[in-house]
Amino acid sequence: MKCMYLHLGQDTVVLMKDVIGIFDMETSTISQTTREMLAAAQKSGCIVNVSMEMPKSFVLCKSGEKTTVYITQISSLTLLKRAALANKISHL
Repeated sequence: MKCMYLHLGQDTVVLMKDVIGIFDMETSTISQTTREMLAAAQKSGCIVNVSMEMPKSFVLCKSGEKTTVYITQISSLTLLKRAALANKISHL
């Protein structure tokens, strides 16, 4: 089985199998539920800032019992394209 990775920016990559979702920061944080989830993740130390630039999206990952939120300056559309390409490559 091939291990495919998603590049989130800087030197950060995650396993595709660990990705639960890719979210646009601007549209998804309108929801109170999403804001509460991000606040709880920050309080528990589960947020990783990939870049100090203005965040455009966040990626929710789960590896075993550990959930991590990666905040990145890369747009959700670009990350989705990268994920689709990785998925295509894994089926070659």
